[in-house]
Amino acid sequence: MTTIAFTKGQGTGNDFVLVEDADGTLELTQEQIAQICHRHFGVGADGLIRVVRSEHLPEGRPLLAEEPRAEWFMDYRNADGSVAEMCGNGVRVFSRYLTSRGLAEIMPGSTLPVATRAGIKDVQASAGGFQVDLGRWALVPGDVTVDDELGGASRPGLGIDVGNPHVVVLLPDRAAQQRMQLIEPPVLRPAPPAGANVEFVALGEQPIVDGVGQISMRVFERGVGETLSCGTGTAAAALATRHWMGESAPNLWRVQVPGGALTVRMFAAEDGEHVALGGPAELVFEGSFTLA
Repeated sequence: MTTIAFTKGQGTGNDFVLVEDADGTLELTQEQIAQICHRHFGVGADGLIRVVRSEHLPEGRPLLAEEPRAEWFMDYRNADGSVAEMCGNGVRVFSRYLTSRGLAEIMPGSTLPVATRAGIKDVQASAGGFQVDLGRWALVPGDVTVDDELGGASRPGLGIDVGNPHVVVLLPDRAAQQRMQLIEPPVLRPAPPAGANVEFVALGEQPIVDGVGQISMRVFERGVGETLSCGTGTAAAALATRHWMGESAPNLWRVQVPGGALTVRMFAAEDGEHVALGGPAELVFEGSFTLA
């Protein structure tokens, strides 16, 4: 039996178990992670975040050479224990953990570089929590369809890469969005090699208010199921909607998810357009868990 200490955190209802393993000595199997994240037999979470120094991971050392300040690596796993590139809400919760524990600080006007499997993500403190620069994004070439869960016609989806893969589907209205069950994984044709999170988007009653785009989103995360929020999915949803709306669409978006609201901002950078995600991040409670 192994007992581990953990902290539970959440960002707009997207919840995580954080385990501090600074020296990278804790080896958790996929089955053990799934056990910890289980809603009924474990702590319960959408994913697990191992807090480890970059120098102790083969994925982290090259990033540390690129950015010496990227001391901490966010080792993120989905609720089923599978490895994921990163998580937008998770990065903010990870940053809350580091700063609240005194492991890192974000000075006014500065950023905290966080190492992930999707590269380094720069985090800033904001009035409502944290804002993370998710970096460059890209449209995924090729057509993809998403099968209607009720057996009706398939809907077209737009592939968006925000460090991890997404397929975004535009629904006719909020009513159609609310009717969805999202119990089974959406069927994507063709199936992406590494799978994808699938976002179902509806425009607000006023799609643009004071220059800010307004949409709502529900998401089915690979390896998890439907979650109350998905940070990178929120960014993908806003990017896809802007793409569909054309040149007149804004670069600032408010995205309503079941767990709250997040902001998405697109901006120019030296290496191309970046997308940033802003929103709350909280630590909820601490405890210990004994692994069978």
